[in-house]
Amino acid sequence: MTVPAFGLGTFRLKDQAVIDSVRNALDVGYRAIDTAQIYGNEAEVGQAIAESGVPRDDIYLTTKIWISEFKRDALLASLHGSLEKLRTDRVDLTLIHWPSPDDAVPMEEYLPALAEAKAQGLTRGIGISNFTIAQTRRAISILGASEIATNQVEIHPYLQNRLLVPFLQEQGIHVTAYMSLAYGEVIKDPVIQAIAGRHQATPAQVALAWALQQGFAVIPSSTRRENLASNLEAASLRLTDEDLAQIAVLDRGHRLANPDGIAPAWD
Repeated sequence: MTVPAFGLGTFRLKDQAVIDSVRNALDVGYRAIDTAQIYGNEAEVGQAIAESGVPRDDIYLTTKIWISEFKRDALLASLHGSLEKLRTDRVDLTLIHWPSPDDAVPMEEYLPALAEAKAQGLTRGIGISNFTIAQTRRAISILGASEIATNQVEIHPYLQNRLLVPFLQEQGIHVTAYMSLAYGEVIKDPVIQAIAGRHQATPAQVALAWALQQGFAVIPSSTRRENLASNLEAASLRLTDEDLAQIAVLDRGHRLANPDGIAPAWD
């Protein structure tokens, strides 16, 4: 299965805010929704989808297994729990949210369990998130590159992941960029704003178009309907070579998702 180029992220969205965000996103044309067990909003995401009127088969739904559920039986049970909350009999993509810290549960246990979830029909595709080059190599040795639908990692103009991205592309593993606006930091950047002005676009559209033009999938979030609709228009914005060159020099290794005790040793 091909990971959709554009989806809705739901990180940090809770309760009515996530219900409204998903409902509005589906209403303006989104057909991919990204959630995770640790977000604590799977039930609300499931409610919004069920009440949206959009057929479940038209929606690409992603969730992620949290690090506390990596033992084989726990992983499968936790995914059953996610499906119940999401009001569906299967998701389209299930990711390992972070590699097991300090290899507390070996990859050789939780990745085959994830593959088993696919074999059982609980998920149509499987993948990884926040895996380094070395960890992705290990995952490939266990699953095979063709079984890894994506590696979902933080990428934005301030963190361009120039070692990991080419490696993933060489392996044929799709890149999903999260935190594409760096919590709003990049849309305040004068370079991004100037490019937006030249294209009569918003700075958010420029940052998203930059990722899309490199073949990444993006999953920005918003609680405002007008921003959801505006972000979606980034797919039709074409940046020039000069624009891309100006954005390239903004890379400063500015990482935002780096939780103590969980994050790996980044490339």
